[in-house]
Amino acid sequence: MAEKRDYYEVLGVDRNASDAEIKKAYRKLAKKYHPDTNPGDKEAEAKFKEASEAYEVLSDHEKKAQYDQFGHAAFEQGGGFQGGGFGGFDFGGDMGDIFGDLFGGMFGGGARGGARQQNRPAQGAHVRARIHVTFEEAVFGTTKKIEITLKDECTSCHGTGAKPGTKPETCPKCGGRGQIVFTQQSMFGTVQNVQTCPQCSGTGKVIKEKCTSCHGTGYTSSRKTIEVTVPAGIDNGQSIRIRGKGEPGINGGPRGDLLVEVIVQRHPKFQRQDTNIYSTEPISFTQAALGATIQIPTVDGPYEYTVKPGTQTDTRVRLKGKGVPLVRNKNVRGDHYVTLVVQVPEHLSGEQRAALQKFQEAMGEVPKKKEEHKDHKEHKGFFDKFKK
Repeated sequence: MAEKRDYYEVLGVDRNASDAEIKKAYRKLAKKYHPDTNPGDKEAEAKFKEASEAYEVLSDHEKKAQYDQFGHAAFEQGGGFQGGGFGGFDFGGDMGDIFGDLFGGMFGGGARGGARQQNRPAQGAHVRARIHVTFEEAVFGTTKKIEITLKDECTSCHGTGAKPGTKPETCPKCGGRGQIVFTQQSMFGTVQNVQTCPQCSGTGKVIKEKCTSCHGTGYTSSRKTIEVTVPAGIDNGQSIRIRGKGEPGINGGPRGDLLVEVIVQRHPKFQRQDTNIYSTEPISFTQAALGATIQIPTVDGPYEYTVKPGTQTDTRVRLKGKGVPLVRNKNVRGDHYVTLVVQVPEHLSGEQRAALQKFQEAMGEVPKKKEEHKDHKEHKGFFDKFKK
């Protein structure tokens, strides 16, 4: 089975693309590759399915957050997408509106949706931010303060966008439905086409006198300081969700969420893999040969460890429970694995050199003199000739 492409790559959008940009990109691909406009083209049908699958995830705030954190693996446990409709996907809700706009009422997005679809309450957009923490702060958790610009309901017009004392009026072009319907001839005959009303942008309302405080948007922006609780055990690239701290909802819908990506700084000594920590610790030749008690640095502070006599270089020891805690249970921690590396001294004093030479003699490793090497070579050569 071919590996799935990244959903953002499929739609041709950036990872920070807005909901409107994602929807626009999908509309373009859906119109280009839809099977009804490419009859019998299997490649176009496959691309249409791929784009629809990508949009189904990226247009849903919850699914998008899961995909951003875990990728395709977030949906593999349940066997992938199990929707109904064309090609195994459920073209309901927003998807129905898109196909209504593209191909008319034949895809269920006709005038029936009307103002109910356009004016229904919707959650506000999510806001993304980023914070930097140290290695130790990621292990044990911390709190950070960030400053971001957020929208709030305008206090002058209370979110209507109309000048105080006035109110939005029903759009005369669409009659408050938010959509306009017209018929058009196509290869399938006469079909009904539905488009978002250009005069009211699908809201069903028009503002004749705009609020001077928010310029008719219904919102004002301000700089806010938000405290972020970083849980113990969080890893680099993971995000923290703070509910209700995103953009205001639409038509009375709930606010979006604040998604804070955590960037963990590199540690000069420790490396992390899942909940385990890895490091190397140098020891001297005498400590390795005779054994010794050493202090090993850990995230909890120095750990006293007894090196066994005869320890070889690259010996790995395990410090149980000295690793990173689980995010969901800080009482459960990984381990710290330490590789002991025997260091050879580069510079020796005369006294040290003499001591090592005595040790060498005691081990029976005394090198022969140059003359002895020469005589041995000549002697060996004579007998080699004799054998020949």
